[in-house]
Amino acid sequence: QVQLVESGGGLVQAGGSLRLSCAASGRTFSSYAMNWFRQAPGKEREFVAAINRSGSNTVYADSVRGRFTISRANAKNTVYLQMNSLKPEDTAIYYCAAGRGFGQGDYWGQGTQVTVSS
Repeated sequence: QVQLVESGGGLVQAGGSLRLSCAASGRTFSSYAMNWFRQAPGKEREFVAAINRSGSNTVYADSVRGRFTISRANAKNTVYLQMNSLKPEDTAIYYCAAGRGFGQGDYWGQGTQVTVSS
């Protein structure tokens, strides 16, 4: 089992940057693909980005490609989401999830709030 804890959310102005972190417990972190999802008020949860077990392959939602970067440090049991050029529409609760593949979440964190003001 994997326990995930996100951090790094906050309030930022449009055009600004934030870096989210997701720390995992357990020895099996490198066995999972890691994903970021988000859920805005009144909307369904949506996929944001994913990275494979070794960190050699990444995928992004069209809405964030070119602005967000996912990375991982297996030695630190941590996955990151660097978010640049933030827009008000990026406002959401951001969740990390460990899964068997891209877009899959077998284990979830509690989420961290990101608010982008215009």
